[in-house]
Amino acid sequence: MSRGRLVQLVRYGLPAAICLSGLIAIAINVHANFEGGMALIGAGLSVLLINVLFRVGVSGERDRVAEDAARREFDRTGRWPDESA
Repeated sequence: MSRGRLVQLVRYGLPAAICLSGLIAIAINVHANFEGGMALIGAGLSVLLINVLFRVGVSGERDRVAEDAARREFDRTGRWPDESA
């Protein structure tokens, strides 16, 4: 299994599996398993939210690295990288 496929499986498959197990628990016996099923659904959505927040944080870091590189280029040449010559 490739690394990208494994990342996608953890990012989306794990929360889906947790939520699905909660739905199955509720479907088996609504009266006995409702709270536990809802807790599993909440846990699955929490895992998904953590993944989303991590992705947002990583994308912000990429922007900062690109900005730092542009500033180094400006310091070296006196022009921004996207300016015409």
